[in-house]
Amino acid sequence: MSRKILYIINPIAGTRTKKDLQQFIEKRTADAGIPFQVFPSVASGDYSFLLSIIEEERFTDIVVAGGDGTISQVVSSLMKTKLNFGIIPCGSGNGLALAAGISKKPEKALEVVLNGKPSLVDGFLVNGHFACMLTGIGFDAKVAHEFSKQKTRGLKTYATLVSKNFFSADPYPFIVEANGLRFSTEAYFISIANSNQFGNNFTIAPKALLSDGYLDIVIAKRSGKPYLLFNLIKQILAGKLIKMESSLKQPVIYFQTEKIKILNPAEAPMHIDGDPAEMAAEVNVQILKSCFLLIQPV
Repeated sequence: MSRKILYIINPIAGTRTKKDLQQFIEKRTADAGIPFQVFPSVASGDYSFLLSIIEEERFTDIVVAGGDGTISQVVSSLMKTKLNFGIIPCGSGNGLALAAGISKKPEKALEVVLNGKPSLVDGFLVNGHFACMLTGIGFDAKVAHEFSKQKTRGLKTYATLVSKNFFSADPYPFIVEANGLRFSTEAYFISIANSNQFGNNFTIAPKALLSDGYLDIVIAKRSGKPYLLFNLIKQILAGKLIKMESSLKQPVIYFQTEKIKILNPAEAPMHIDGDPAEMAAEVNVQILKSCFLLIQPV
């Protein structure tokens, strides 16, 4: 079957000039002899208006040039098409692309789009909202909320906000239910990961895989900040998953589950794939196994 690609380009993601990127994409795709169309991303995040266009024009692939948030929105809106999804990462973190082995360099990423192989990967639902990669509650979400308001994006801006917030961060109370257990804890953050990437090659859940059918849960419990850093680094380097019952005794809890319920009485902030999300007193998350086709390196 001959291919036809629908490109969606986010004009404000990351720091690269999107005009040059679009020209490069158009020329390289035309040179490959593949018909295509380009659409800009939309602020609402709802791409269901493309469903009729996809059917009429018989597209075979949807490729997003943007960050994790845009990718998540596009997949959520168009997953039912059962088409192949590709990524040209140009966001600030690019966690999903990096987890899939896709280069941040547009030239190499486009080669994956043109010559890679689609395979099924997982997603998950957060209070009914679709996510591709990572949801955070607490400290990292507070940073994500502040980051979304900055005029200048990129790793430097994000790192500055992390440094500014880390030592002033307070823990939040949570009640967690997963794998048949229920426990209370005070924690700086809870990360729910489908990917081993936090973004920018920083790993928060080293055993997480895009297609293993599980969510990786990382809970940074209340402790002194230097001690917390030490234990996070230790956990990341060790990369060990242990039984949930044993993990509860550790300063950093790390386990896998198919679904999790988090009671959030202090309404700690939340993000979904790096984009600020509405605070919620109760957060219900469940895996969606093998829910979309992602074009990955061969």
